[in-house]
Amino acid sequence: MGRVFSGLIAGLVFGAGLSISGLMNPEKVVAFLDLVGDWDPSLAFVMLGGVAVSAAGFKLVLRRDRPIFESNFAVPNRTDLDARLLTGAGIFGIGWGLGGYCPGPALSGIGFGAAETLIFVSAMVLGMMAARHGGSIAAVLRGGGGRQANSA
Repeated sequence: MGRVFSGLIAGLVFGAGLSISGLMNPEKVVAFLDLVGDWDPSLAFVMLGGVAVSAAGFKLVLRRDRPIFESNFAVPNRTDLDARLLTGAGIFGIGWGLGGYCPGPALSGIGFGAAETLIFVSAMVLGMMAARHGGSIAAVLRGGGGRQANSA
């Protein structure tokens, strides 16, 4: 129960931060990404603040022997860059630039019921399903007939 409650609180704080910072506003995100036009650097400060808080949090939390609600820490140990990671990062960046959303704000924005948010989230879910089926959107639309991608 504590694990679920702490996840709920973390999600609410994250969603409030997205809303307060303006990250749920696609126009503000696109203005941040528009370096040659009317650039709005305010989101850079939001991101830097998030990195600083996360770095301090990791430093404090990893001093513990184990997490409060788990038996051990799940810290990623991969450091390689492969084609799949770079392709996914590129697609993420293109989607972020075109749509003005990344997954967190898009999911938070569903509650507002805007059509563009619902279209973006639908496309995002379709893309995630395609990634699990070897990149084949056709396989997803046929009912998952494609090969399962390695999740390592």
